[in-house]
Amino acid sequence: MAGVLDSVNQRTQLVGQNRLELLLFRLRGRQIYGINVFKVKEVLQCPKLSSIPNSRAVVRGVAHTRGETIPVIDLGMAIGLPGIPQEDLSSSFVIITEYNRKTQGFLVTAVDRIMNMNWEDILPPPKGTGKDIYLTAVTKIDDKLAEIIDVEKILSEVSPLREDVTEEIRNRSAERIPGHLPVLVVDDSSVARRQIERCLTAIGMEVVTRNDGKQALQYLKEITADGSTGKDHLSLIISDVEMPEMDGYTLVTRIKNDPALSSLFVMLHTSLSGVFNKAMVQKVGADDFMAKFSPDELAERIMEIVDQS
Repeated sequence: MAGVLDSVNQRTQLVGQNRLELLLFRLRGRQIYGINVFKVKEVLQCPKLSSIPNSRAVVRGVAHTRGETIPVIDLGMAIGLPGIPQEDLSSSFVIITEYNRKTQGFLVTAVDRIMNMNWEDILPPPKGTGKDIYLTAVTKIDDKLAEIIDVEKILSEVSPLREDVTEEIRNRSAERIPGHLPVLVVDDSSVARRQIERCLTAIGMEVVTRNDGKQALQYLKEITADGSTGKDHLSLIISDVEMPEMDGYTLVTRIKNDPALSSLFVMLHTSLSGVFNKAMVQKVGADDFMAKFSPDELAERIMEIVDQS
């Protein structure tokens, strides 16, 4: 699998073009699943796994690779499917990923290929699928439905993050001048929206949420249709990067190119991490970038931005 990942420089060319690259894989069946290549550090034939005492069954063990000890999660089990049998591990693959500042591996049956796609072709899950599904989006590949997994939901269950702002930060927020304008939060993951909203509410901020860049831009157009500007209605925007129909980079570009919206402060808040993000942020004109998810860090930064404005 040495050639499965493009170089960082090649991938950054997609920024601002509303495009992404999906790594396609399978989980004990014919169904195709996808994950953004930006999240992927490496793809390996499943190495020998060492067991972890008292760990959840979904964590099949840890792998020792490139000087790191990485937990390996059976992705099928994590979304409610049968796990990969022990005797099939050696012929399976591990997708090494970086999410929310942590590295973990996802055990899959087979890795298919990388597809270069337009975010406009990535659609939200069908309505009526319920809150318990592990999908953020779906798309058609070779006339077959491919499902993009909500990894943040999986990780929130397997390895929960602390979501509450500490008492010290809440006390500091209570001393601030009240009455700030709302914050627009844009994220396709219901887990991420809940985490951010809980964080901002704790410091006294009102929150408006939208599920993707297309919805957010439509909302911004609606509130400024009377000739007002975005800053008349919002303190700032916090946007994810990976979203169906319109990604965060494209959303920022559209905002900054619109005179009614260009003065809005836009922070990209994403589980994508790595050295290439700073270049991306500068390229699309975002005002700030923060890796998910530290409630105290986010709360402090938002208070700083709002109070300065």
